Amino acid sequence: MATSRQKKQRAKRDDLPGIWVGYGKLVKLHRERVQLTQQQLADALGYSVEQIASIEQGRRPAKSAFTTAAEGVLDARGTLEVLQDDVDLAKLPAFFQDFARIEVEAICRYDFEPLLIPGLLQTEDYARALFRGHCPSLDDDTVEQNVEARLSRQKLLTRTPKAELCFIISEPALTSLLGSTEVMRAQLLHLLEQGSASNVEIQVMPATRDFHLGLNGPMVVLETTEHRHVGYIESQGVGIVITDAAKVSAFGLRYGKLRTQALNTRESARLIERLAGEL
Repeated sequence: MATSRQKKQRAKRDDLPGIWVGYGKLVKLHRERVQLTQQQLADALGYSVEQIASIEQGRRPAKSAFTTAAEGVLDARGTLEVLQDDVDLAKLPAFFQDFARIEVEAICRYDFEPLLIPGLLQTEDYARALFRGHCPSLDDDTVEQNVEARLSRQKLLTRTPKAELCFIISEPALTSLLGSTEVMRAQLLHLLEQGSASNVEIQVMPATRDFHLGLNGPMVVLETTEHRHVGYIESQGVGIVITDAAKVSAFGLRYGKLRTQALNTRESARLIERLAGEL
Protein backbone atom coordinates (compact mmCIF):
# COMPACT_ATOMS: atom_id res chain seq x y z
CA MET A 1 0.00 0.00 0.00
CA ALA A 2 1.39 3.41 -1.02
CA THR A 3 2.49 5.71 1.77
CA SER A 4 1.34 9.32 2.04
CA ARG A 5 4.76 10.50 0.82
CA GLN A 6 4.63 8.18 -2.19
CA LYS A 7 1.14 9.46 -3.05
CA LYS A 8 2.36 13.05 -2.91
CA GLN A 9 5.35 12.23 -5.12
CA ARG A 10 3.09 10.45 -7.60
CA ALA A 11 0.67 13.38 -7.65
CA LYS A 12 3.56 15.76 -8.25
CA ARG A 13 4.75 13.64 -11.18
CA ASP A 14 1.23 13.56 -12.61
CA ASP A 15 1.18 17.38 -12.56
CA LEU A 16 4.24 17.58 -14.84
CA PRO A 17 3.46 18.70 -18.41
CA GLY A 18 3.43 15.66 -20.69
CA ILE A 19 5.70 17.37 -23.21
CA TRP A 20 8.41 17.85 -20.56
CA VAL A 21 8.22 14.17 -19.63
CA GLY A 22 8.31 13.09 -23.27
CA TYR A 23 11.21 15.40 -24.07
CA GLY A 24 13.11 14.04 -21.07
CA LYS A 25 12.57 10.45 -22.13
CA LEU A 26 13.89 11.31 -25.58
CA VAL A 27 17.03 12.90 -24.11
CA LYS A 28 17.61 9.76 -22.04
CA LEU A 29 17.06 7.53 -25.10
CA HIS A 30 19.61 9.48 -27.15
CA ARG A 31 22.08 9.60 -24.24
CA GLU A 32 21.96 5.85 -23.78
CA ARG A 33 22.17 5.31 -27.53
CA VAL A 34 25.53 7.13 -27.66
CA GLN A 35 26.57 5.40 -24.42
CA LEU A 36 26.98 8.45 -22.21
CA THR A 37 26.27 8.59 -18.49
CA GLN A 38 24.36 11.54 -17.04
CA GLN A 39 27.65 12.83 -15.64
CA GLN A 40 29.36 12.60 -19.03
CA LEU A 41 26.51 14.42 -20.73
CA ALA A 42 26.53 17.08 -18.01
CA ASP A 43 30.28 17.60 -18.50
CA ALA A 44 29.90 17.82 -22.28
CA LEU A 45 27.11 20.41 -22.07
CA GLY A 46 28.36 22.40 -19.09
CA TYR A 47 25.41 21.50 -16.86
CA SER A 48 25.26 19.79 -13.49
CA VAL A 49 24.29 16.14 -13.30
CA GLU A 50 21.30 17.20 -11.19
CA GLN A 51 20.07 19.42 -14.04
CA ILE A 52 20.43 16.57 -16.55
CA ALA A 53 18.51 14.23 -14.24
CA SER A 54 15.75 16.81 -13.76
CA ILE A 55 15.35 17.30 -17.51
CA GLU A 56 15.28 13.56 -18.18
CA GLN A 57 12.62 13.10 -15.50
CA GLY A 58 10.51 15.96 -16.87
CA ARG A 59 10.85 17.97 -13.67
CA ARG A 60 12.73 20.80 -15.38
CA PRO A 61 11.93 22.14 -18.86
CA ALA A 62 14.83 22.43 -21.28
CA LYS A 63 15.94 25.85 -22.46
CA SER A 64 16.67 26.51 -26.11
CA ALA A 65 20.41 26.68 -25.36
CA PHE A 66 20.30 23.19 -23.82
CA THR A 67 18.41 21.78 -26.79
CA THR A 68 20.83 23.28 -29.31
CA ALA A 69 23.85 21.93 -27.44
CA ALA A 70 22.28 18.51 -26.79
CA GLU A 71 21.37 18.12 -30.48
CA GLY A 72 25.07 18.20 -31.33
CA VAL A 73 26.40 16.04 -28.53
CA LEU A 74 23.67 13.40 -28.86
CA ASP A 75 23.38 13.53 -32.67
CA ALA A 76 19.63 13.91 -32.14
CA ARG A 77 18.97 14.95 -35.77
CA GLY A 78 16.37 17.59 -34.93
CA THR A 79 14.20 15.39 -32.74
CA LEU A 80 14.77 17.65 -29.72
CA GLU A 81 14.57 20.96 -31.57
CA VAL A 82 11.20 20.07 -33.05
CA LEU A 83 9.80 19.82 -29.50
CA GLN A 84 11.27 23.05 -28.12
CA ASP A 85 8.33 25.32 -28.96
CA ASP A 86 5.94 22.93 -27.21
CA VAL A 87 8.28 22.69 -24.21
CA ASP A 88 8.28 26.50 -24.00
CA LEU A 89 4.50 26.66 -24.41
CA ALA A 90 4.01 24.39 -21.39
CA LYS A 91 5.96 26.89 -19.27
CA LEU A 92 3.17 29.43 -19.75
CA PRO A 93 0.29 29.68 -17.27
CA ALA A 94 -2.43 27.21 -18.20
CA PHE A 95 -5.03 29.96 -18.75
CA PHE A 96 -2.83 31.59 -21.42
CA GLN A 97 -1.77 28.53 -23.41
CA ASP A 98 -4.83 28.42 -25.70
CA PHE A 99 -4.23 31.99 -26.81
CA ALA A 100 -0.48 31.43 -27.13
CA ARG A 101 -1.15 28.66 -29.66
CA ILE A 102 -3.23 31.09 -31.72
CA GLU A 103 -0.77 33.96 -31.26
CA VAL A 104 2.05 32.18 -33.10
CA GLU A 105 -0.13 32.20 -36.24
CA ALA A 106 -0.77 35.95 -36.16
CA ILE A 107 -0.14 38.02 -39.26
CA CYS A 108 -1.19 41.15 -37.37
CA ARG A 109 -1.76 41.81 -33.69
CA TYR A 110 -3.21 44.82 -31.88
CA ASP A 111 -2.57 45.20 -28.17
CA PHE A 112 -3.85 47.73 -25.64
CA GLU A 113 -2.35 47.70 -22.13
CA PRO A 114 -3.35 50.27 -19.50
CA LEU A 115 -1.14 49.33 -16.54
CA LEU A 116 1.86 47.24 -17.64
CA ILE A 117 4.32 47.01 -20.49
CA PRO A 118 2.91 44.38 -22.89
CA GLY A 119 4.56 40.98 -22.49
CA LEU A 120 5.94 40.94 -26.03
CA LEU A 121 7.86 44.15 -25.27
CA GLN A 122 9.10 43.36 -21.76
CA THR A 123 12.78 43.09 -20.92
CA GLU A 124 13.98 40.07 -18.98
CA ASP A 125 14.49 42.10 -15.78
CA TYR A 126 11.07 43.77 -16.03
CA ALA A 127 9.36 40.41 -16.56
CA ARG A 128 11.27 38.88 -13.64
CA ALA A 129 10.29 41.76 -11.33
CA LEU A 130 6.67 41.31 -12.38
CA PHE A 131 6.63 37.57 -11.67
CA ARG A 132 8.42 38.05 -8.36
CA GLY A 133 5.54 40.26 -7.27
CA HIS A 134 2.97 37.57 -8.02
CA CYS A 135 0.41 36.68 -5.36
CA PRO A 136 0.34 33.90 -4.26
CA SER A 137 4.12 34.01 -4.46
CA LEU A 138 5.95 31.82 -6.98
CA ASP A 139 9.05 29.78 -6.22
CA ASP A 140 12.28 30.69 -7.98
CA ASP A 141 12.03 27.89 -10.56
CA THR A 142 8.51 28.91 -11.56
CA VAL A 143 9.53 32.56 -11.83
CA GLU A 144 12.38 31.64 -14.15
CA GLN A 145 10.17 29.34 -16.22
CA ASN A 146 7.64 32.14 -16.67
CA VAL A 147 10.36 34.58 -17.66
CA GLU A 148 11.81 32.12 -20.18
CA ALA A 149 8.39 31.47 -21.67
CA ARG A 150 7.63 35.17 -21.99
CA LEU A 151 10.93 35.87 -23.72
CA SER A 152 10.36 32.91 -26.04
CA ARG A 153 7.04 34.40 -27.17
CA GLN A 154 8.92 37.48 -28.34
CA LYS A 155 10.09 35.55 -31.39
CA LEU A 156 6.86 36.86 -32.91
CA LEU A 157 8.56 40.28 -33.18
CA THR A 158 11.31 39.09 -35.48
CA ARG A 159 10.07 35.95 -37.19
CA THR A 160 9.86 35.57 -40.97
CA PRO A 161 7.42 36.36 -42.49
CA LYS A 162 6.97 39.38 -40.27
CA ALA A 163 3.79 39.96 -38.33
CA GLU A 164 2.45 43.52 -38.16
CA LEU A 165 2.31 44.47 -34.47
CA CYS A 166 0.66 47.51 -32.91
CA PHE A 167 0.81 48.41 -29.24
CA ILE A 168 -1.00 51.14 -27.34
CA ILE A 169 0.35 51.62 -23.84
CA SER A 170 -1.19 53.95 -21.28
CA GLU A 171 1.26 56.43 -19.79
CA PRO A 172 0.87 55.09 -16.20
CA ALA A 173 2.49 51.82 -17.38
CA LEU A 174 5.55 53.86 -18.34
CA THR A 175 5.77 55.83 -15.11
CA SER A 176 5.05 53.07 -12.58
CA LEU A 177 8.39 52.01 -11.08
CA LEU A 178 8.59 48.24 -11.39
CA GLY A 179 11.70 46.56 -10.04
CA SER A 180 14.03 49.55 -9.81
CA THR A 181 14.96 52.77 -11.56
CA GLU A 182 17.57 50.89 -13.61
CA VAL A 183 15.04 48.24 -14.64
CA MET A 184 12.52 50.86 -15.77
CA ARG A 185 15.08 52.94 -17.64
CA ALA A 186 16.28 49.86 -19.51
CA GLN A 187 12.66 48.93 -20.22
CA LEU A 188 11.85 52.34 -21.68
CA LEU A 189 14.96 52.29 -23.85
CA HIS A 190 13.98 48.81 -24.99
CA LEU A 191 10.60 50.18 -26.10
CA LEU A 192 12.36 52.80 -28.21
CA GLU A 193 14.50 50.10 -29.82
CA GLN A 194 11.55 47.81 -30.54
CA GLY A 195 9.46 50.69 -31.86
CA SER A 196 12.09 51.39 -34.50
CA ALA A 197 11.41 48.05 -36.21
CA SER A 198 9.53 48.28 -39.48
CA ASN A 199 6.75 45.94 -38.33
CA VAL A 200 6.24 47.37 -34.83
CA GLU A 201 4.25 50.48 -33.91
CA ILE A 202 4.12 51.78 -30.34
CA GLN A 203 1.70 54.50 -29.29
CA VAL A 204 1.19 56.01 -25.85
CA MET A 205 -2.19 56.94 -24.43
CA PRO A 206 -1.34 60.12 -22.47
CA ALA A 207 -2.46 60.46 -18.88
CA THR A 208 -4.09 63.78 -19.81
CA ARG A 209 -6.86 62.05 -21.75
CA ASP A 210 -10.01 62.43 -19.66
CA PHE A 211 -11.81 59.58 -21.41
CA HIS A 212 -10.82 56.89 -23.88
CA LEU A 213 -12.21 53.53 -24.92
CA GLY A 214 -9.54 51.54 -23.12
CA LEU A 215 -10.73 52.44 -19.64
CA ASN A 216 -12.58 49.13 -19.43
CA GLY A 217 -9.28 47.25 -19.46
CA PRO A 218 -6.66 45.59 -21.66
CA MET A 219 -7.43 43.75 -24.86
CA VAL A 220 -5.75 42.05 -27.79
CA VAL A 221 -7.12 41.56 -31.29
CA LEU A 222 -5.29 39.50 -33.89
CA GLU A 223 -5.69 38.05 -37.35
CA THR A 224 -4.30 34.60 -38.11
CA THR A 225 -2.71 33.31 -41.30
CA GLU A 226 -6.15 31.92 -42.20
CA HIS A 227 -7.59 35.46 -41.77
CA ARG A 228 -9.50 34.43 -38.69
CA HIS A 229 -10.02 37.28 -36.21
CA VAL A 230 -9.65 36.51 -32.51
CA GLY A 231 -9.89 38.63 -29.35
CA TYR A 232 -8.32 38.08 -25.97
CA ILE A 233 -8.83 39.68 -22.57
CA GLU A 234 -7.04 38.91 -19.32
CA SER A 235 -7.37 40.03 -15.71
CA GLN A 236 -6.30 38.66 -12.32
CA GLY A 237 -4.86 35.44 -13.73
CA VAL A 238 -7.89 34.64 -15.90
CA GLY A 239 -7.72 34.78 -19.69
CA ILE A 240 -10.56 34.50 -22.18
CA VAL A 241 -10.20 33.80 -25.91
CA ILE A 242 -13.02 35.42 -27.88
CA THR A 243 -14.02 34.05 -31.28
CA ASP A 244 -17.58 35.37 -31.60
CA ALA A 245 -17.43 37.50 -34.77
CA ALA A 246 -19.63 40.31 -33.44
CA LYS A 247 -17.64 40.67 -30.22
CA VAL A 248 -14.28 40.57 -32.00
CA SER A 249 -15.58 43.17 -34.45
CA ALA A 250 -16.48 45.44 -31.53
CA PHE A 251 -12.94 45.02 -30.18
CA GLY A 252 -11.56 46.05 -33.56
CA LEU A 253 -13.78 49.12 -33.68
CA ARG A 254 -12.70 50.19 -30.19
CA TYR A 255 -9.05 49.63 -31.01
CA GLY A 256 -9.33 51.75 -34.13
CA LYS A 257 -10.70 54.63 -32.07
CA LEU A 258 -8.01 54.13 -29.43
CA ARG A 259 -5.36 54.65 -32.09
CA THR A 260 -6.86 58.04 -32.94
CA GLN A 261 -6.99 59.03 -29.25
CA ALA A 262 -3.38 58.04 -28.50
CA LEU A 263 -0.24 59.97 -29.41
CA ASN A 264 1.17 59.06 -32.81
CA THR A 265 4.33 56.96 -32.99
CA ARG A 266 6.73 59.92 -33.20
CA GLU A 267 5.07 61.78 -30.32
CA SER A 268 5.04 58.55 -28.33
CA ALA A 269 8.75 57.93 -28.93
CA ARG A 270 9.57 61.46 -27.76
CA LEU A 271 7.54 60.97 -24.58
CA ILE A 272 9.17 57.60 -23.84
CA GLU A 273 12.62 59.11 -24.43
CA ARG A 274 11.85 61.99 -22.07
CA LEU A 275 10.56 59.65 -19.35
CA ALA A 276 13.68 57.51 -19.66
CA GLY A 277 15.85 60.59 -19.29
CA GLU A 278 14.05 61.62 -16.12
CA LEU A 279 14.85 58.34 -14.34
